[in-house]
Amino acid sequence: MKSVGEVMAIGRTFKEALLKGVRALDTGRKAGSEKIEPKILTQRLVTPHPERLSYVRYALRQGYTVKQLAKVTSIDPWFLYQLKEINDMQLELEKHPMDSMPTEVLRDAKRMGFSDARLASVWRLEGKGGQEKVRHLRKKHRVQPVYKRVDTCSAEFESYTPYLYSTYEEEDEAAPTDRKKVIILGSGPNRIGQGIEFDYCCCHASFSLREDGFETVMINCNPETVSTDYDTSDRLYFEPLTLEDVFAVYEHEASGKASVGVIVQFGGQTPLNLALPLKAAGVPIIGTSPESIDLCEDRKRFGKLLDELQIPQAPARWQPRSKKQSKAPSAWAIRSWYDRHTF
Repeated sequence: MKSVGEVMAIGRTFKEALLKGVRALDTGRKAGSEKIEPKILTQRLVTPHPERLSYVRYALRQGYTVKQLAKVTSIDPWFLYQLKEINDMQLELEKHPMDSMPTEVLRDAKRMGFSDARLASVWRLEGKGGQEKVRHLRKKHRVQPVYKRVDTCSAEFESYTPYLYSTYEEEDEAAPTDRKKVIILGSGPNRIGQGIEFDYCCCHASFSLREDGFETVMINCNPETVSTDYDTSDRLYFEPLTLEDVFAVYEHEASGKASVGVIVQFGGQTPLNLALPLKAAGVPIIGTSPESIDLCEDRKRFGKLLDELQIPQAPARWQPRSKKQSKAPSAWAIRSWYDRHTF
């Protein structure tokens, strides 16, 4: 089970691929919100741990040298130097307010793999609008991603394999077509609860849409799925399933002037979480509306709907959490067990 949580990321440099991989993990935490306990710093550095990378970056900010970290962690100094360059870039970003950010510094940060969410965290842009402000800043400075093809032919001859990844360079190798197309969002990281059934759904959605004459575009970052085989869809974008990355792919494909729709319902919870933000950004969602998805997932709203429809539900056991909580819970709270095991 060591592969649970596995993701794959592609970039032009190790730093870019690493930071794309980190944000592809979909841990639910905001960028830059890692909680560090200084008292156990040495323990976290010595012993492999899911939070080890965050502690290495914290140690660099505290003045640890690469030589010291190499001795404590036994990590090859080459990788530690790469992490040090990421840390140095973040320190450079902190010197510049957002409004006076030099274009070259912004471009270098994006080439290094810094996400819009992490940049928003650096500039303390709170709330859901932080990423949007960073996106508008990038457009103002003309710092936009291009897409490269994975060379499956080892440079022996031109590769036409539609196996794509984003980077911040000049030349784009994936000009969009003028065919009507549908983008399918995969399940994201390999983990318990998001397995073969979602991969099966995404693949058959692609096969069926292709038979109906649509160009199929898959976005996923899980290397252990059939949906990430290069011949499952007309195009495969090996990208993190985040608002920034998915919206960038949508804008790129829509620039071909063809109609583009996005399906979020077949990949499990990860793409479902993107339904409302994508619609708010102007992306057309095909199938079940984002509002209906949210209605089914929000226990309060779903409970209210059941009350309006007069649908009875099996009661769940309830105990007060404290002496102050003496009143019985509301109807939607009683149904929480049912909701939790149904959606």
